[in-house]
Amino acid sequence: MNILQTIIIAIVEGLTEFLPVSSTGHMIIAQKLLAVESTEFVKAFTVNIQFGAILSVVVLYWKRFFQTFDFYYKLIIAVLPALVLGFLFSDKIDALLEDVTVVAIMLIVGGVFMLFVDKWFNSTNEDQTMDWKRALKIGFFQCIAMIPGVSRSMATIVGGMSTKLTRKNAAEFSFFLAVPTMAAASGYKLLKLIMDPAGVSMLSDNLTTLLIGNVVAFLVAMAAIKFFIGYLTKYGFKAFGYYRIIVGVVILVLLAMGMDLSVM
Repeated sequence: MNILQTIIIAIVEGLTEFLPVSSTGHMIIAQKLLAVESTEFVKAFTVNIQFGAILSVVVLYWKRFFQTFDFYYKLIIAVLPALVLGFLFSDKIDALLEDVTVVAIMLIVGGVFMLFVDKWFNSTNEDQTMDWKRALKIGFFQCIAMIPGVSRSMATIVGGMSTKLTRKNAAEFSFFLAVPTMAAASGYKLLKLIMDPAGVSMLSDNLTTLLIGNVVAFLVAMAAIKFFIGYLTKYGFKAFGYYRIIVGVVILVLLAMGMDLSVM
């Protein structure tokens, strides 16, 4: 993977990680379009650069991360379902990540859902307090995003809105929840590599690539978060729904035409 490919994939991660369009799906597609072979390092890279993306949340909302323990208590509750299921079904999830057809179908299904979600969950509830029940429900919604193409952001924001949180508050909690969730996923992948002598060598040989990827993902994610909060508050999900449907249909058409979009 050369520097240009590294930057492009990191830009895709930063742009899509916190938008409800599936960052994993977009990175899989970008990887194939750039003719990047899915080596063990490339797989580790696409997970590792999430560190850069989640750091943008901590920087933008740093005051919220220095609140009482109650803030972290709610995040712990919300992240538990994904940690348990992710640990139990890690291999099956990895296998799904390589299926572009699944990505395309879930992009379309999620897109159709998002055309109506603003009407279904348009909350005017004055109680916007994040209690443990809300946090746990959002945590279970997050598990749906283990299917590539669903979007962790979409699942958790919709989960928040289903508990009568406003779009803005649901989106912000989704950002906060991304920190422990993605840190755990990235850390687990990194730990597996460190425990393997070949993995340690692979990482040390590609430190510059990892650094560039994380810096680019961090900068782009900061801009994407600021844009998304403003846009979502004003206009809702519909435009993202249409975008997902278009991308999903294009992928299915390309597959039907015989184009090889599989991740090798």
